[in-house]
Amino acid sequence: MDEPSGNLLAEQPLATVILFRQQKRAALRAIANMFIGPDARLRFIWRAVIFVALTLVVENYLLDPLFAIAARAFHLARGLSAPGVAFGEFENLLVALICTAPFAFYERRRIGSYGLPPRGAFGGRTGEGFAVGTIFAGAVALGMIALGGMQVHGLNLAGSAVLLSALAWLGANILVGVAEELYFRGYFLRVLWRSIGFWPASAAIALVFAADHYFFKPGENVWDVITLVAFSLLCCYSVLKTGTLWFAVGLHIAFDFMQLFVIGTPNGEQVPVGRLLNVTFNGPAWLTGGVLGTEASWLMYPGFVLAFLYVGWRYRGQELTEP
Repeated sequence: MDEPSGNLLAEQPLATVILFRQQKRAALRAIANMFIGPDARLRFIWRAVIFVALTLVVENYLLDPLFAIAARAFHLARGLSAPGVAFGEFENLLVALICTAPFAFYERRRIGSYGLPPRGAFGGRTGEGFAVGTIFAGAVALGMIALGGMQVHGLNLAGSAVLLSALAWLGANILVGVAEELYFRGYFLRVLWRSIGFWPASAAIALVFAADHYFFKPGENVWDVITLVAFSLLCCYSVLKTGTLWFAVGLHIAFDFMQLFVIGTPNGEQVPVGRLLNVTFNGPAWLTGGVLGTEASWLMYPGFVLAFLYVGWRYRGQELTEP
């Protein structure tokens, strides 16, 4: 048998090296394609993941310690009060703004472009959402009264205290509406929408929104979780149909204002301080919501069905195509 030539022996290692390098480049390209899209920018799903991670870091390791110091300095008492709610939601608003800003810079957009354009601030869409939220929560309260689950014994406040408490709770709930909508359904909704589609994104955000309340509010149960999921889906649906978050902001403001100030329902085993009505709740938990109040009442569920139908009818033929 002939001996292999020296050239052949020299070529074999070189071919192996070339093949190895080609395989390495292909593997690196495959890994890069997992993170970088055809536009040479970070894929939307990873932007969503980074956004969530950033909110956790900013809230837990940056703002929580600072706000704990501020709470002690201002002697903010524990309890469900307008100042306490406003204080907590101001932190949520800062988290949302701080975490949205770098993505807005990266995408060459304004923070307001993720659902809260300044030109629509507290305009007709917000007023319409506020009206829907007021009717919704008011109808639940009337249903509870009619079925004997809620008894009104008059006013809980008198004189100027009514106006002062109303303004305080309204201001607190304005912060709730703006902060939580921007936090959960601003950039987070838009970027998930681009990566996995509108309804999967809405479902994922609804679960995150419900989990945030479930694990951090006393007395939570499955009925309140259903309400929270439905509420989040309704807010997302309003974004799809109206193109902005302003309807959802108005809905959120009124929904909480009616429950905490006007009705004075318990919320997570706490009773609102400075509520308008002197009320008691007697009856089965399915009707009154128990320690969770009207949010966990079964009367909420037909209200959500009607609210979805209203938004679909009111904005029929309209749908946001580019998040």
